[in-house]
Amino acid sequence: MRLAVVIPAYDERDLLPLLVARLDRTPPPAAPDGSALTRRIVIVDDGSADGTADVVHELAQRPDILPVYHKRNRGKGAALRSGFRAALQDGADVVIVQDADLEYDPADHAAALAPILDGRADAVIGSRFIGQTHRVLYYWHAIANRAITALSNALTNLNLSDIECCTKAFTREVLERLDITEDRFGVEPELVARVARLRLPTPEGALREARVYEVAVTYDGRTYAEGKKITWRDGLSAIRAIVRHNILR
Repeated sequence: MRLAVVIPAYDERDLLPLLVARLDRTPPPAAPDGSALTRRIVIVDDGSADGTADVVHELAQRPDILPVYHKRNRGKGAALRSGFRAALQDGADVVIVQDADLEYDPADHAAALAPILDGRADAVIGSRFIGQTHRVLYYWHAIANRAITALSNALTNLNLSDIECCTKAFTREVLERLDITEDRFGVEPELVARVARLRLPTPEGALREARVYEVAVTYDGRTYAEGKKITWRDGLSAIRAIVRHNILR
């Protein structure tokens, strides 16, 4: 069974090698039969201007790392679209998203993947707010996230606590049916909206709803001085994406 860890990276020259080292210290979880998953790391350099592409090129000398390069910065959604495509072409059975900035810990991958690996889930959405350790940062960010999540929940009828969490995992069957159009941070609510209305075939030839699970993850958020990139404009973009992919579709 093949696992792909998709890492969108933009101007993360210093942190990306640390993340890969942390992944190396975190063995992939076991497959349902008890064997270790075969893990490939798909790194998408999204037109970085700080030398990240050179770091990716160096890391890609390893056989377990698959590089993808964007000539110009296109945004996280575009990077995920390219990363998902590369992972599927490489034969991945399960895909998990891992941001390059070390705000999320690869040690949580086993917990996030467990509902998929044991056959309960088709998609897993992480949450920073349901019990795990997280760095205390910006109050208004938390308020905005709750409002965005509440709006998404009202339109998707999913009872999630953190749609903006970057830890998300999907089966191959799900990813093959997701047509992502958002290029930037609106991709997070778009993924939730598309999974919420996804119908998968059953062995009997009928269709069923995708099974979505939520899993607690740790969070070591960065300050703006430390390189955090998201702004209030991305909050407005998230609202636009929620409306677009749930009402105007």
